[in-house]
Amino acid sequence: MRRVITAPCPVCSKDIQYIYQTERIPYFSEVMLAHASCDCGFKSVDTMVMGDNNPIRYTVKVDGEEDLAIRVVRSSRGTIEIPEFGILVEPGPMCEAFISNVEGVLLRILNVVEGITIRSDEEPEKANAIALKERLERAREGKEPFTLIIQDINGNSGIVSKKAKKSEYIPYVDVPEES
Repeated sequence: MRRVITAPCPVCSKDIQYIYQTERIPYFSEVMLAHASCDCGFKSVDTMVMGDNNPIRYTVKVDGEEDLAIRVVRSSRGTIEIPEFGILVEPGPMCEAFISNVEGVLLRILNVVEGITIRSDEEPEKANAIALKERLERAREGKEPFTLIIQDINGNSGIVSKKAKKSEYIPYVDVPEES
């Protein structure tokens, strides 16, 4: 199902189209893709799993080149972690959802690391970024194994593979100390 709604842009108030489309992803479930963009630069993309969902955690061990094609769904509330590389990508207020594969996730991270190598004047930071970039490139060639973890408090993210392990995600809650 595809639905298009015309409404004002939240930034400039110009009428824009908000597109909502449902898709069935094999081995996952029905998802709604929501997209809107405006000439002023406003852009919103989200992926929502239809129905009620509990917080979820998916883990997959990427051992070789064939695993780079594993489908990855990340909503705007999902976190991405690759512990072997010290990578944790947490959602921010302008975080966008995506449907990609493991290689696409690596490319997104590589783009950020590449920016650090270009813009940083701090020698330790730049050297660390270059070393991380080399490891990520080896991983993208299937030559360095790693673990990909996707967690989502709303349960709207996932890794679509028989290799992926699905478990309940218990979010960390900071409890203030009693005085």
